[in-house]
Amino acid sequence: MKPINLSFAACGFLGIYHLGAASALCKHGGKLLKDVKAFAGASAGSLVASVLLTAPQKIEECNKFTYDFAEEIRRQSFGALTPGYDFMARLRSGVESILPANAHELAHGRLHVSITNSRTGRNCLASSFQSREDLVQVLLASSFLPIYAGLKPVEYKGQKWVDGSFTNSLPILPVGRTVTISPFSGRLDVSPQDKGRLHFYLSVTNQEVLYSIKPQLDITEARMWSSVRSGFGPQKSLILVLIRPYAGPHKFLILVPVRPYSGPRDCTQNSLLALKHLRKNKVNNSIFAKEAIDGNQ
Repeated sequence: MKPINLSFAACGFLGIYHLGAASALCKHGGKLLKDVKAFAGASAGSLVASVLLTAPQKIEECNKFTYDFAEEIRRQSFGALTPGYDFMARLRSGVESILPANAHELAHGRLHVSITNSRTGRNCLASSFQSREDLVQVLLASSFLPIYAGLKPVEYKGQKWVDGSFTNSLPILPVGRTVTISPFSGRLDVSPQDKGRLHFYLSVTNQEVLYSIKPQLDITEARMWSSVRSGFGPQKSLILVLIRPYAGPHKFLILVPVRPYSGPRDCTQNSLLALKHLRKNKVNNSIFAKEAIDGNQ
């Protein structure tokens, strides 16, 4: 059997979607995670990949940090661009509080982070971390969006780096089967299933994204996307996570429904709602949702 890799796409504050997927995998995909050889990601995706690999027990803490971070930015007069507000310092504080002391040892050779050289414009997948600070710097570099996050690129190994999404927003590793995860609809293994009356695919730095034109947009969806586009971060809501079956021995489908956020929730509760959705839509290929129902009746 080919090795399995997990790759998380760049997506800004929609990284909360990745946290929903990671939480579901930890709760119901233990066997799958044991078979994962490597983790990869760009920008916010690399942050979630690093947590899932080195500190999966802190995913709920990441949820809280993400919401608090977003709300803090929303309170600023001009968001992250407010004079005196240090976006990168705030992000660093969160990364350092969550990653364990030996995170670099756990991530060495298994975590592949997409970063862009600010001088040459070339992409690099960093996977060698000699110290915890090396790992932190690479993660910050992958999340550095010039102007929005600051004016000075992140330095790493004597060179300056910026957001990995500019050159490779969804790393595909050369060895094994890479399972792709993204909050954007498209040709991906894990993504929202969203098609309007008119739709077409766009290739955005290694990611096939579906652009869909709808007669009208759901209120929750509209609010979420408008807040992300404005750079002020999402409001407190859980994001729809749909993991569909793929070829191979690991078949899974987990759904974390969109609803108002009121603190950490047990993933099995979301799985119960998932099965209702599956039954309503006559989907019968859910392994984990069925297990969740069987274990909670």
